[in-house]
Amino acid sequence: MRQGLTRPVAPLLPFLLLAGVSVAAWAAWLGWDQHRDVHADGSTTGPYEAWQVIGLVVTLLVPVSWAASRRHLVATVLGPTAGLTLATYYDWSDDSSGLFVIGVGLVMIGSFATTAVVCAVVSSVSERRQRTGF
Repeated sequence: MRQGLTRPVAPLLPFLLLAGVSVAAWAAWLGWDQHRDVHADGSTTGPYEAWQVIGLVVTLLVPVSWAASRRHLVATVLGPTAGLTLATYYDWSDDSSGLFVIGVGLVMIGSFATTAVVCAVVSSVSERRQRTGF
């Protein structure tokens, strides 16, 4: 009986792990910065700086590459996409204009496309290494 319960859960673990890591990475890199920067000329930027977004991408590159090399292809693409989409929705949903939904959709599309490309590259490289013995 115990083995029957863990069998359906085991394929979900990489997905849940990657989604959780993505939410945690969003919180660590972007979740704390909520202030727009006002410059001397009156223009505003932010709330995120380029180094924060680059840090998020590099942080997520490690677990995504690991999962892709282990052939968890669906979890590699959908886990970070779901995690980042959830984190952006939670973080941006206090916007009264309602335009945050467009931003959340763009994050979802961008993270899906990016993780799909990384997954394809890493899995093909790891497959080639296994065939050649390196």
